[in-house]
Amino acid sequence: MLQGRHPPHAAPGQGSIINTASFVARMGAATSQISYTASKGGVLALSRELGVQFAREGIRVNALCPGPVDTLLLRELFAKDPERAARRLVHILLGRFADATEIAAAVAFLASDDSSFVNATDFLVDGGISGRTSPL
Repeated sequence: MLQGRHPPHAAPGQGSIINTASFVARMGAATSQISYTASKGGVLALSRELGVQFAREGIRVNALCPGPVDTLLLRELFAKDPERAARRLVHILLGRFADATEIAAAVAFLASDDSSFVNATDFLVDGGISGRTSPL
């Protein structure tokens, strides 16, 4: 018999864990950043394993993989080198960096019952970077 979705309140042993990785964990980086990319790859592997381990207990584990986010730090970095920003933007199919609220909305989705069948996977919120067929 098929069971319906869980009620909107979380029973003991139910929940959603969202780890932060990056799109570079899936496709690598345009410039060398070995430690960062490798650590984010580890987050993907850890999230998958934990998602498998705790699924039957009602705990979902996923990894959020954002693309570049429009932050003060990013603005300061690219203010010094506008050509560098242009080289980055050409790879983002939507033609802009993410707004922090867009990343927060993805987290809210993964934490909600709307994603009750999403588990042990990576969730890309990258403006289409990973959809490109040509290398960065």
